[in-house]
Amino acid sequence: MSEAETAPQGPVVQIDIVSDVMCPWCIVGFRQLEQALGRVGAGAYIRWHPFELNPAMPPEGQNLGEHLAQKYGTTPEQSAQNRKMLTDLGASLGIAFNFTDQSRIVNTFGAHQLLGWAQTKGLQHPLKLALFEAHFTDGKDVSNPEVLVETAAGVGLDPMEAAEILTSGSRAEETRAHQQFWTSRGISGVPSMIFDGRYLLTGAQGAEKYAQMLTKVISEKDAA
Repeated sequence: MSEAETAPQGPVVQIDIVSDVMCPWCIVGFRQLEQALGRVGAGAYIRWHPFELNPAMPPEGQNLGEHLAQKYGTTPEQSAQNRKMLTDLGASLGIAFNFTDQSRIVNTFGAHQLLGWAQTKGLQHPLKLALFEAHFTDGKDVSNPEVLVETAAGVGLDPMEAAEILTSGSRAEETRAHQQFWTSRGISGVPSMIFDGRYLLTGAQGAEKYAQMLTKVISEKDAA
Protein backbone atom coordinates (compact mmCIF):
# COMPACT_ATOMS: atom_id res chain seq x y z
CA MET A 1 0.00 0.00 0.00
CA SER A 2 1.44 3.36 -0.99
CA GLU A 3 0.27 6.76 0.20
CA ALA A 4 -2.40 6.77 -2.47
CA GLU A 5 -3.18 3.13 -3.23
CA THR A 6 -6.86 2.34 -3.53
CA ALA A 7 -8.85 -0.85 -3.35
CA PRO A 8 -10.30 -1.86 -6.74
CA GLN A 9 -13.65 -0.15 -7.20
CA GLY A 10 -13.75 0.67 -3.49
CA PRO A 11 -13.97 3.88 -1.48
CA VAL A 12 -10.79 5.62 -0.36
CA VAL A 13 -10.41 7.02 3.17
CA GLN A 14 -7.78 9.54 4.22
CA ILE A 15 -5.96 8.30 7.32
CA ASP A 16 -3.31 10.36 9.09
CA ILE A 17 -1.13 8.33 11.46
CA VAL A 18 0.95 10.10 14.11
CA SER A 19 3.70 7.67 14.97
CA ASP A 20 7.26 6.98 16.08
CA VAL A 21 9.55 4.34 14.57
CA MET A 22 10.40 3.19 18.13
CA CYS A 23 6.76 2.32 18.86
CA PRO A 24 5.94 -1.37 18.32
CA TRP A 25 2.24 -0.63 18.74
CA CYS A 26 2.42 1.68 15.73
CA ILE A 27 3.29 -1.12 13.32
CA VAL A 28 0.84 -3.43 15.12
CA GLY A 29 -1.91 -0.84 14.73
CA PHE A 30 -1.10 -0.33 11.08
CA ARG A 31 -1.26 -4.07 10.31
CA GLN A 32 -4.61 -4.22 12.13
CA LEU A 33 -5.76 -1.28 10.02
CA GLU A 34 -4.71 -3.16 6.88
CA GLN A 35 -6.88 -6.07 7.96
CA ALA A 36 -9.80 -3.71 8.52
CA LEU A 37 -9.39 -2.13 5.09
CA GLY A 38 -9.54 -5.59 3.56
CA ARG A 39 -12.65 -6.46 5.51
CA VAL A 40 -14.61 -3.41 4.39
CA GLY A 41 -13.20 -3.38 0.84
CA ALA A 42 -11.74 0.10 1.13
CA GLY A 43 -8.49 1.77 0.15
CA ALA A 44 -6.62 4.41 2.06
CA TYR A 45 -4.59 7.54 1.45
CA ILE A 46 -2.14 7.24 4.34
CA ARG A 47 0.12 9.99 5.63
CA TRP A 48 2.55 9.39 8.48
CA HIS A 49 3.30 12.22 10.89
CA PRO A 50 6.22 12.61 13.30
CA PHE A 51 6.12 12.00 17.03
CA GLU A 52 9.14 11.34 19.24
CA LEU A 53 8.47 9.17 22.27
CA ASN A 54 11.90 10.10 23.58
CA PRO A 55 12.99 13.42 22.05
CA ALA A 56 15.84 13.79 24.55
CA MET A 57 17.31 10.37 23.77
CA PRO A 58 21.08 10.80 23.29
CA PRO A 59 22.84 9.65 20.10
CA GLU A 60 24.09 6.43 21.73
CA GLY A 61 20.55 5.40 22.68
CA GLN A 62 19.66 3.25 25.67
CA ASN A 63 19.16 -0.42 26.38
CA LEU A 64 15.46 -1.24 25.99
CA GLY A 65 15.12 -3.01 29.35
CA GLU A 66 16.92 -0.21 31.17
CA HIS A 67 14.80 2.38 29.43
CA LEU A 68 11.51 0.70 30.36
CA ALA A 69 12.64 0.30 33.96
CA GLN A 70 13.68 3.93 34.17
CA LYS A 71 10.65 5.41 32.40
CA TYR A 72 7.85 3.12 33.56
CA GLY A 73 9.27 1.13 36.47
CA THR A 74 9.01 -2.08 34.46
CA THR A 75 10.71 -5.07 36.10
CA PRO A 76 12.87 -7.47 34.03
CA GLU A 77 10.15 -10.10 34.38
CA GLN A 78 7.45 -7.72 33.17
CA SER A 79 9.66 -6.62 30.30
CA ALA A 80 10.20 -10.23 29.21
CA GLN A 81 6.45 -10.91 29.41
CA ASN A 82 5.67 -7.81 27.37
CA ARG A 83 8.22 -8.77 24.71
CA LYS A 84 6.77 -12.28 24.49
CA MET A 85 3.23 -10.91 24.14
CA LEU A 86 4.29 -8.45 21.43
CA THR A 87 6.28 -11.11 19.59
CA ASP A 88 3.27 -13.46 19.52
CA LEU A 89 0.88 -10.70 18.48
CA GLY A 90 3.30 -9.53 15.81
CA ALA A 91 3.62 -13.04 14.39
CA SER A 92 -0.15 -13.19 13.96
CA LEU A 93 0.05 -9.97 11.91
CA GLY A 94 3.10 -10.86 9.83
CA ILE A 95 5.50 -8.77 11.94
CA ALA A 96 8.79 -10.30 13.08
CA PHE A 97 9.67 -8.68 16.40
CA ASN A 98 13.18 -9.87 17.21
CA PHE A 99 13.67 -8.50 20.70
CA THR A 100 16.86 -9.40 22.57
CA ASP A 101 18.47 -8.34 25.82
CA GLN A 102 20.64 -6.03 23.69
CA SER A 103 17.71 -4.28 21.96
CA ARG A 104 18.01 -0.51 22.19
CA ILE A 105 15.83 2.58 22.05
CA VAL A 106 17.41 5.22 19.82
CA ASN A 107 16.80 8.80 18.74
CA THR A 108 14.43 9.04 15.76
CA PHE A 109 14.65 12.71 14.79
CA GLY A 110 16.78 11.93 11.72
CA ALA A 111 14.34 9.23 10.64
CA HIS A 112 11.44 11.68 10.91
CA GLN A 113 13.30 14.21 8.77
CA LEU A 114 13.77 11.62 6.04
CA LEU A 115 10.12 10.56 6.27
CA GLY A 116 8.99 14.14 5.70
CA TRP A 117 11.23 14.36 2.65
CA ALA A 118 10.10 10.94 1.39
CA GLN A 119 6.50 12.15 1.38
CA THR A 120 7.41 14.73 -1.26
CA LYS A 121 8.75 11.86 -3.37
CA GLY A 122 5.69 9.65 -2.95
CA LEU A 123 7.73 7.09 -0.98
CA GLN A 124 6.95 7.94 2.63
CA HIS A 125 4.85 4.84 3.28
CA PRO A 126 7.39 2.27 2.04
CA LEU A 127 10.16 4.10 3.92
CA LYS A 128 8.15 4.03 7.16
CA LEU A 129 7.56 0.30 6.87
CA ALA A 130 11.21 -0.28 5.96
CA LEU A 131 12.31 1.64 9.06
CA PHE A 132 10.02 -0.44 11.26
CA GLU A 133 11.53 -3.60 9.78
CA ALA A 134 15.09 -2.31 10.11
CA HIS A 135 14.55 -1.56 13.80
CA PHE A 136 12.29 -4.33 15.05
CA THR A 137 13.22 -7.22 12.76
CA ASP A 138 16.81 -6.57 11.76
CA GLY A 139 17.93 -4.86 14.98
CA LYS A 140 19.57 -2.00 13.09
CA ASP A 141 20.38 1.37 14.64
CA VAL A 142 17.96 3.69 12.83
CA SER A 143 19.61 6.72 14.39
CA ASN A 144 22.77 5.91 12.42
CA PRO A 145 22.92 8.09 9.26
CA GLU A 146 24.45 5.24 7.26
CA VAL A 147 21.57 2.93 8.20
CA LEU A 148 19.04 5.63 7.38
CA VAL A 149 20.57 6.33 3.98
CA GLU A 150 20.77 2.61 3.20
CA THR A 151 17.13 2.12 4.19
CA ALA A 152 16.04 5.10 2.11
CA ALA A 153 17.95 3.82 -0.91
CA GLY A 154 16.31 0.43 -0.44
CA VAL A 155 12.87 1.89 -1.18
CA GLY A 156 14.04 3.87 -4.22
CA LEU A 157 15.07 7.20 -2.69
CA ASP A 158 18.25 8.99 -3.77
CA PRO A 159 20.94 8.06 -1.21
CA MET A 160 23.01 11.19 -1.89
CA GLU A 161 20.01 13.42 -1.32
CA ALA A 162 19.09 11.50 1.83
CA ALA A 163 22.61 11.91 3.18
CA GLU A 164 22.55 15.63 2.41
CA ILE A 165 19.28 16.08 4.32
CA LEU A 166 20.73 14.39 7.39
CA THR A 167 24.04 16.27 7.20
CA SER A 168 22.58 19.71 6.58
CA GLY A 169 19.54 19.47 8.83
CA SER A 170 17.59 21.21 6.08
CA ARG A 171 14.32 19.62 7.21
CA ALA A 172 14.92 19.85 10.96
CA GLU A 173 12.93 23.02 11.59
CA GLU A 174 10.02 21.82 9.49
CA THR A 175 10.01 18.48 11.32
CA ARG A 176 9.96 20.17 14.72
CA ALA A 177 7.06 22.35 13.63
CA HIS A 178 5.20 19.29 12.33
CA GLN A 179 5.64 17.55 15.67
CA GLN A 180 4.44 20.60 17.56
CA PHE A 181 1.38 20.85 15.34
CA TRP A 182 0.13 17.50 16.62
CA THR A 183 1.18 17.86 20.26
CA SER A 184 -0.51 21.27 20.38
CA ARG A 185 -3.71 19.52 19.35
CA GLY A 186 -3.57 17.11 22.23
CA ILE A 187 -1.77 14.16 20.70
CA SER A 188 0.27 12.64 23.53
CA GLY A 189 0.40 8.96 22.61
CA VAL A 190 0.95 6.87 19.51
CA PRO A 191 -0.27 5.49 17.27
CA SER A 192 -2.90 8.18 16.85
CA MET A 193 -4.99 7.69 13.73
CA ILE A 194 -7.18 10.45 12.34
CA PHE A 195 -9.85 9.22 9.94
CA ASP A 196 -11.09 11.58 7.24
CA GLY A 197 -9.67 14.51 9.22
CA ARG A 198 -12.44 14.14 11.80
CA TYR A 199 -12.25 11.07 14.01
CA LEU A 200 -9.36 10.10 16.28
CA LEU A 201 -8.45 6.65 17.55
CA THR A 202 -5.39 6.33 19.79
CA GLY A 203 -3.51 3.11 20.44
CA ALA A 204 -3.59 -0.14 18.49
CA GLN A 205 -7.36 -0.65 18.57
CA GLY A 206 -7.68 -3.90 16.63
CA ALA A 207 -9.06 -4.72 13.20
CA GLU A 208 -12.69 -4.82 14.37
CA LYS A 209 -12.58 -1.33 15.87
CA TYR A 210 -10.85 0.07 12.79
CA ALA A 211 -13.39 -1.63 10.52
CA GLN A 212 -16.22 -0.01 12.49
CA MET A 213 -14.62 3.40 12.08
CA LEU A 214 -14.01 2.89 8.36
CA THR A 215 -17.61 1.81 7.89
CA LYS A 216 -18.81 4.91 9.75
CA VAL A 217 -16.66 7.28 7.69
CA ILE A 218 -17.61 5.65 4.37
CA SER A 219 -21.34 5.64 5.18
CA GLU A 220 -21.17 9.34 6.07
CA LYS A 221 -19.41 10.09 2.79
CA ASP A 222 -22.08 8.17 0.88
CA ALA A 223 -24.84 10.08 2.68
CA ALA A 224 -23.31 13.49 2.03
